[in-house]
Amino acid sequence: MDKITFGLETFGDLAFDDDGQLTNYAQAIRQVEKEGVLADRLGVDTFSLGEHHRPDYAISSPEMVLAAIASQTKHIKLSSGVTVLSSDDPVRVFERFATLDAVSNGRAEIILGRGSFTESFPLFGYDLTDYNELFEEKAALFKQLLSEKAVTWQGKMRAPLKNADVFPKTEGGHIKTWIGVGGSPESIIRAARYSFPVVLAVIGGAPERFKPYVDLYHRAAEKLGTTAGPVAIHSHGFISDNNEEAVNGAWRTIRAMLDRVGRERGWAAMSEEKFQQEILNGSLYVGTPEIVAAKIARVIKNLHLQRFDLVYSAGQQTIAERLQTITLYANEVVPRVKSLLKDEKEVY
Repeated sequence: MDKITFGLETFGDLAFDDDGQLTNYAQAIRQVEKEGVLADRLGVDTFSLGEHHRPDYAISSPEMVLAAIASQTKHIKLSSGVTVLSSDDPVRVFERFATLDAVSNGRAEIILGRGSFTESFPLFGYDLTDYNELFEEKAALFKQLLSEKAVTWQGKMRAPLKNADVFPKTEGGHIKTWIGVGGSPESIIRAARYSFPVVLAVIGGAPERFKPYVDLYHRAAEKLGTTAGPVAIHSHGFISDNNEEAVNGAWRTIRAMLDRVGRERGWAAMSEEKFQQEILNGSLYVGTPEIVAAKIARVIKNLHLQRFDLVYSAGQQTIAERLQTITLYANEVVPRVKSLLKDEKEVY
C-alpha cells in the first residue's frame, strides 16, 4: 500500500477558554498556532488552515499563520485548506506560498478551491456571476506558475502576462498543490485536466457516495492523457475517551455550526436521528479513538484514499476539547488506522 498521510485542519473557529470566555480573533489565531506546534510534536503529517472572511472564523490569511507555525516546527507539512483562488490573484498566491515554502524549509502545500463560502467575492470586488469562469481561468494560470518558469498567459478575468517571471522560486522547484472539490463532476474533470491531486470536502452523507467521483477522476485523467494524483478527504470530527462525551460535544458544537451555516443556505436543521446517522454511516468522525479509527480505515479502503484530514475544531468548542481531539487523533487514532490497514495488499 502507498503511504497514507494523516492531517488536521481548522478554520480558526473561536473557542471557549478555561474561564468559559469566548476568545477574540487574536487569541483564536494564537491558539491555532499552538495547536499546529502540538500537531507537529505529536507526529501529524499535515496541518491545514482554511480561509474565511466571516465573523465565526479568525483566519482569513492562512499562510500568515502557517509561517508563524513554521518558525516553531520541523516536520509537519503546512497547507491551506482551502485558498479561495477565485477571489485572489494567482501570482500573489504563488509568491506568498513560495515564501512560506522558504521559511518552512520546503513544507508548504496549497489546496486551491472555488470557495464554498462566497464572502470574499464582494469583499474583493468580484462578481459572483463569474464564479465558475474565475476559477477555471485562475486554475489554468496557477498550473503554469507552478512550473516556476516565465509565463505568457491571457484570459478574460485578469490582466495578461507576457514572459513574466515570478519570484521567489522554491528550492525544490515545485509547491505541491491540490484542488478542493465539493462534489461536482466538472470540478473533478478540471483537476484531472491539470493533474492536480484532489481533496474531497465531505461534510454530510455517506463518504462512499463519492466513489463515482474518484473513479471519474482516474478515467478523466486517462482520457485526457494526464496524470491522476492522490485523492484525499476532509471531514469533521470530535474525539474523546468517553463516547457519550464525544457525541454530546459534537452535538453541541459541530451540529450547531452546521445548522448555523444551513440557515444561511436554506437547509433544514439537523435532527437527532440524522445526526446519529452521520456518526454511524455519514461524514462525522465522532467517538472514542477505537470508533473513529475503524470508520476512517473503512473510508480510506472504500475510496482508495491516500490522505485523510480531520477538521478538529468545528463550532465553538473549548480549548481543552480541541487539544483532546488533536492528542487522541495523533496518539491513538492514526496508529490504529495504520494497524487496521497494514494487511491490505491493494496498491492504491
